[in-house]
Amino acid sequence: MLASPFPLFQAALILSLCATVSQPSQALAGPTSNESAAEQTSTRYGLFGLLDSRSGYGQGVFPEPFIVDDSDLETNEARLDWLHSKIGSQHSDVVTGEIEKAFGVLTLEIEIPYQWDIANGQRQEGFDNIDLGARVPVFQYVSSNGFLDSTFGVAFEAGIPTGSTLSKNAEFVPKVFNDLRLGEHFTVQSILGYSTLTGPGPDGGLQTFEYGFVFGYTIQHEELPIPHVLQLIPVFELLGETGLDSGQNGATSIKGNLAIRANLKTIGSIQPRLGIGYVFPIDRGARQDLHWGIITSLVFEY
Repeated sequence: MLASPFPLFQAALILSLCATVSQPSQALAGPTSNESAAEQTSTRYGLFGLLDSRSGYGQGVFPEPFIVDDSDLETNEARLDWLHSKIGSQHSDVVTGEIEKAFGVLTLEIEIPYQWDIANGQRQEGFDNIDLGARVPVFQYVSSNGFLDSTFGVAFEAGIPTGSTLSKNAEFVPKVFNDLRLGEHFTVQSILGYSTLTGPGPDGGLQTFEYGFVFGYTIQHEELPIPHVLQLIPVFELLGETGLDSGQNGATSIKGNLAIRANLKTIGSIQPRLGIGYVFPIDRGARQDLHWGIITSLVFEY
């Protein structure tokens, strides 16, 4: 199963880097161990002190994903995405509106997608499931020099069927996620979920393991002075699912996305974030759904 190496690799990377960045502090002269512990404790907050105020989580460090679910803390955000995909002579378009709002470290979101498919001259369209989601960080680790910044969290998503020809089954997805920053440029966002469909038809009771990874490299305006652009972020995404039911057990579908997002200078209190990506299939299962796709994304943080 292709999903397994990614979480294992990330966990090994975190552990090895934690060991690397923590060793020098023991060798250098400076504050006593008690003073160092007190200084580190002073940055902790939240339930049982599991969160760290030095973390970049929720500070605009992590780029908004395109095809993978968002896992960062979003204070006030509205976005509109359009995915156009084709397979042979058939094509599909999905326009999704989304609003996210934070209450402390809890982020709530609502997604409303509208889809239309054209195949063999026939058009099928309607609202897909309306998705309601919530996510919260539960543990953060920030190294003493700030090089490594890792946030673990939990999330939940509920898809409410609209009764259209595209939306008959409710979906419930508990998730876990990790947002990892290494240095000033490189970020990795990973999310794992367990999806269950309920309702009528052959899809009722269908269970799927879902996973996504977002790799970003942030280029600041000082490094690449493009007018009106604060940050330019090349992004590579992997989005996959594996069937867990007897009829679909082990069946996989993995898509990739090569994209770029530009965080623009603020207009009053609003910061626009523009993005475009090329979506492509990686395995046979994904090639049954699309041959290629283009996704555009417009985000407003306010």
